Amino acid sequence: MNRRGRAREETRLEGRLEALGRARELAEGVLPDAALEDVLGVLERARSRRALSADHTVVGFFGATGSGKSTLFNAVNGAEIATAAARRPTTSEPLASVWGADGSEPLLDWLDVRARHFADPVDGFADGDTGLILLDLPDFDSTRTANREIVQRLVGMVDVLVWVLDPQKYADAAVHNDFLAPLASHGAVTLVVLNQVDRLPAGDVEPVLESLRGILARDGLGKVQVLAASALTGAGVDGVRSAIRRVVAQREALSLRLSADVTKAAAQLEEVSGRGEAAGVKGGTIARLASELATAANVPLVADAVSASYRIESTRRTGWPVTRWLVRFRPDPLRRLNLRRDASAEVNRTSLPPAGAPERARSDAAVRQFADAASDGAPGPWQASIRAAARTGRGRLPDALDQAIAGTDLAAGRKSWWWGAFNVVQWLALLAAVAGLGWLGVLAGLGYLQLPVPEVPRVEGWPVPTLLIAGGAALGVLLAVTAKFISAGVARRRGARARKRLNAAVAEVAGRLVVEPVEAEVRRLEAFNAALRAAAG
Repeated sequence: MNRRGRAREETRLEGRLEALGRARELAEGVLPDAALEDVLGVLERARSRRALSADHTVVGFFGATGSGKSTLFNAVNGAEIATAAARRPTTSEPLASVWGADGSEPLLDWLDVRARHFADPVDGFADGDTGLILLDLPDFDSTRTANREIVQRLVGMVDVLVWVLDPQKYADAAVHNDFLAPLASHGAVTLVVLNQVDRLPAGDVEPVLESLRGILARDGLGKVQVLAASALTGAGVDGVRSAIRRVVAQREALSLRLSADVTKAAAQLEEVSGRGEAAGVKGGTIARLASELATAANVPLVADAVSASYRIESTRRTGWPVTRWLVRFRPDPLRRLNLRRDASAEVNRTSLPPAGAPERARSDAAVRQFADAASDGAPGPWQASIRAAARTGRGRLPDALDQAIAGTDLAAGRKSWWWGAFNVVQWLALLAAVAGLGWLGVLAGLGYLQLPVPEVPRVEGWPVPTLLIAGGAALGVLLAVTAKFISAGVARRRGARARKRLNAAVAEVAGRLVVEPVEAEVRRLEAFNAALRAAAG
C-alpha cells in the first residue's frame, strides 16, 4: 500500500475508533460494565499502540507445548538468534528479535518484553526503512499461570499472529476454541503454520493441510494463509519468512490489526446490545398519555367546576332580583377547589382530592403504555432503559400536575357583556312591578278612607297598575329563564376552553417529565446504532 493509501486507511481507522468510543459512552448505564470494559481496553490499546512506533511490525509466534514454535522462531530468524535464544534467562520470558532498533525501545517497553536481540537491518529480513519485531512467546497451554497470562496479554497486543501447530495436535480444541475462533475477525493479520511436517509421510501432508483448512473455516478463518514447514529440516521456512516479509513490506499490519480489534469489539458490543431501532415517540401516543394523565389529575372535574361557577355568577347577576339573593347560599365550586384566581392572588396549590390508588394506577398504566409503544422494536437492554427513563419523573407527576392546574388561567373571573344589559332591564321590570303595586296601594288607601278614588287609566280595558305589576313580573321571569339558557351555553364554552388550557398544561408536564426523557433515550439508541455501524465499518 502506498503512502497515500496508508494515510486514507489511518484516517478511516481513526474515524472507526472514535465511533467505537462514542458507542461505548452512549451505552454506559445500559449495557453490562464488563462489555464496556472490554471495549475500553481495545480503545486504550489502540491509542497506546498508535502513539508508539508505526515503523515497526510486531509478529508474535504462538503455539502449544511440543509444536516446535521456538525452533521455528529460530529457523525463521537465523543461526545467530538461535545462539541468543539459548542464553535466555527463562523459557517463560518472551524473547524479541528486532530489526531496526530506532524507535523500538518504547514499543518493547509497552509490550513488556525485556529479553531483546537486535539484528542488522539488512540481515535478510527488513530493509533500512522498515522495522520488524519477532516475538517468541511461552506455550499457551503451559501449566504455569504466569505463562498463560503472558500469552493472553500479547495476543491482544501484537500486530501479526503466527500460530504454530503440529500434525499431532493441530485440531486441539484448546487452540481453536480459546484463541483462533475468538479471533476470526483477525484473519488479515493471521498466519497458520503446520510445523514438523517432516514427521508425516509425504502423501499425508496435503490431506492434513486440507483438514486443517476445514477446521479453520469452521472457526471463521477460511481465508487465512496456511503454510507447511519443518523447522528441523528447513523445509517451508523460507515460505514462512517470505510471508512475514510481505506483511512487513506492505506496512499495513498495524492498521489491519487495530481495524480487526475494532470490528471484533463492535460485534461483541452489538451482540450484547442486540439489533433494532425503537419505534420512537409518536403524536398519537403523546396525546393518549396526556389524556390519561389529565383524567387522573381531575381535569374534567375542574372543567365542570368552571362551568358551574359561571352559571352561579350569571344567575347572581342576571336572575330575578327578588330571588337572586338565594344564590349566595350556593358555594362557588372553584373556591372550594382553591382555583378562584383573584386579581392580587396567585394560586400555588389546589384543593383537589389527592390522587388515590385508582388515579395512581391510571397514571402508571399510561406511562407504561407510552414507554412500551416508544420502545417497541428496540433491543432488550435499550427497551429497559427507555422504560426506566419514562419512570424517572413518575414520583414527581402528582405534585407537578397539581401545580400545573393551579397555575393555569381558567378565565373564570371574566364578566360577560350581556350581564349588564340583563341586570338593568331586570331592575326596570322590578321597578315597574313595584310602581304598579304602589299605585294600587294608593288607590286602595283612598277607598279605605272613603276619599274620592280617581279613575285609573286603562289599556285595552286593562288597568295600567295591573299591567305594570303583571308585565314587570313576567318580564323578570322571562329574563331569568332566558339568562339561564344563555349562561348554560356560555358555561359549556368556558368549560371547554378551560379543559383545553388544562390539557395543554398537563401535556407540558407530561412532555417534561415523561416524553422528553423517553425521546432522549430513543435518540441515544439511534446514536449508539449509528456509532456502532460506523465502528463496524
